[in-house]
Amino acid sequence: MSTQLVLFKVNNEIFAISINNVNIIERITDIYKVPDTPEYIDGLINLRGKVHTVFNLRKKFGYSPKESDDNTRIIILNHQSNVGLLVDEVMEIFSAEDSEVKPAPELISGISGKFFSGVIERDGRIVLILDLEKLFEVK
Repeated sequence: MSTQLVLFKVNNEIFAISINNVNIIERITDIYKVPDTPEYIDGLINLRGKVHTVFNLRKKFGYSPKESDDNTRIIILNHQSNVGLLVDEVMEIFSAEDSEVKPAPELISGISGKFFSGVIERDGRIVLILDLEKLFEVK
């Protein structure tokens, strides 16, 4: 069996999520700051009359800040109501066989492995597959 994954970059690391979790991919737009929110929440955006919370993966994973550029995207998810992931670049969509996916180690690149459901090799690089349930857990 195979699954389609959306590949994207954050701090030169390659991550993936199932295409089933993606509603739409948008260019960066005005983000409205909201006081007293966790550091990794950049704020809110309004897309076609719907307000979405912008979840900054650079900040969530403890990477250094980076200015948005022409490659920056917001991946609007189906997974959580009105949530978007701010990423450095969306790369491609590809199909992976379930047998290619390996379990994620507990600690990956300084990021807790608890955020990942698995890893896969793509073009000689390791791709980390996000587990959205664990990523959005409130602790």
